[in-house]
Amino acid sequence: MGDFEAVVVREKDGVFVRHFEGRQLADLPEGDVLVRVAFSSLNYKDALSATGNRGVTKKFPHTPGIDAAGEVVESKVADFIPGDRVTVTDYDLGMNTPGGWGELIRVPAAWVVPLPPSISLKESMAIGTAGLTAALSVLEIRQSDVTPDQGEVLVTGATGGVGSLAVAILAKAGYTVVAATGKAEEHGFLKRLGANRVIGREEVDPDPRRPMLAGRWAAVVDTVGGSVLAGALKSVKPLGVVTCCGLVASAELNTTIYPFILRGVRLIGVDCAECPIEMRRELWEMLSSPWKVDVIEEMYAEIGVEELDEYIARMLDGGSRGRVVVNLSQGV
Repeated sequence: MGDFEAVVVREKDGVFVRHFEGRQLADLPEGDVLVRVAFSSLNYKDALSATGNRGVTKKFPHTPGIDAAGEVVESKVADFIPGDRVTVTDYDLGMNTPGGWGELIRVPAAWVVPLPPSISLKESMAIGTAGLTAALSVLEIRQSDVTPDQGEVLVTGATGGVGSLAVAILAKAGYTVVAATGKAEEHGFLKRLGANRVIGREEVDPDPRRPMLAGRWAAVVDTVGGSVLAGALKSVKPLGVVTCCGLVASAELNTTIYPFILRGVRLIGVDCAECPIEMRRELWEMLSSPWKVDVIEEMYAEIGVEELDEYIARMLDGGSRGRVVVNLSQGV
């Protein structure tokens, strides 16, 4: 029996397998803050790491989990004391640093954010990296002076983790949201999150042959990339803003410069992984009050580590909806 337990991904005969097993504190890297993890989450990047993608994780055995929430056990810095409720998202957590799918993590203090009192540990993982990415996208739209009275905001890939949270946050911020999805059965789910309308993925670009279409969107939060992003760009109103944070459709972008030079459309990349700690604190404060999602319980499935294989396969197959919260206290 080890000092704690964790999901460990190992390579065996060219196949990557996952087990919940005992680990030693010595297996953790040096760091300022030791955190006992109560909840983590399942993100697309975690699914890739858990199945041996060396573009995400270079060395195995490894514990994935780019999100973690729990209580401080030990701290070498005065900013944190034992018992503090904290969250750690992104940076190198769960990529090449043992991540949130373990009962303990040890990380630099610069990665750790105190959790606002109005957000529970479980809720923080229903938000996680996806919610911070969505919130950063909405912040970019607001800072670009796109206001709710300027028209509809489109969210692509709306049933995914980032997309569903973007729908909810935009609605909370007063925008009229149009959610685009390829899953007709999820229209009710998206409307409960705050979408005013739901359209099919094919409606984003109804005429792929044309380089420009009538302006429909004051702004776009794109989470999928590829042809969906290219199609959305053609329909943005003058001086509109498009944020881009995903590539599940494709990493390629085949478009023209017309939206940029004829309408002054701005395409803004959103990267949460290296978001400065000061910005993270600001985003968590926004998510705890003015942008606090009222329907957060609608947005996630809570699972134990024994269910990870099923949900990893579902995510990689494109069958996910909303967020997946991993309860580390359930064990196996």
